[in-house]
Amino acid sequence: MLRALGAYLLAVVVTYVCAAVAATQSVISRLADMGVDVDFALRLQTTLQDTVGMIPYLVLIAVAFAIAFPVAALVSRFLPRWRSLGYPLAGGVAILALHFILNQALNITPVAAARTTLGLGVQALAGVLGGYLCLRMLPRKETLAER
Repeated sequence: MLRALGAYLLAVVVTYVCAAVAATQSVISRLADMGVDVDFALRLQTTLQDTVGMIPYLVLIAVAFAIAFPVAALVSRFLPRWRSLGYPLAGGVAILALHFILNQALNITPVAAARTTLGLGVQALAGVLGGYLCLRMLPRKETLAER
């Protein structure tokens, strides 16, 4: 139980940090495209500020994963061979669903970079990474198919 909680928390934090950093770099890249000079120190400072400032997004990711990972665990009980794909897929789908639901329900996009297909894909990849880390941290349970 404690290990599962640790796996969940690691997945949430890693996904959040990757998603926040990717979003910040996307915005900075757009500024650079407009001719704004953004040196490495400013990139680093902005990235750190955004990582701290986007904490509500961390909470949203935590909620999305609190739904997605138990579903992945349940599916894995019935389809044990899909376990290695299930958790990363659950992480990516959770992030996509989060953005879709907020956009449809409240007409907002919580992360500006997710307004583009590429940006949304990068956010989803952060979720895939979180799901993969969660999978790797969880103890592998023996299934009937492996006996």
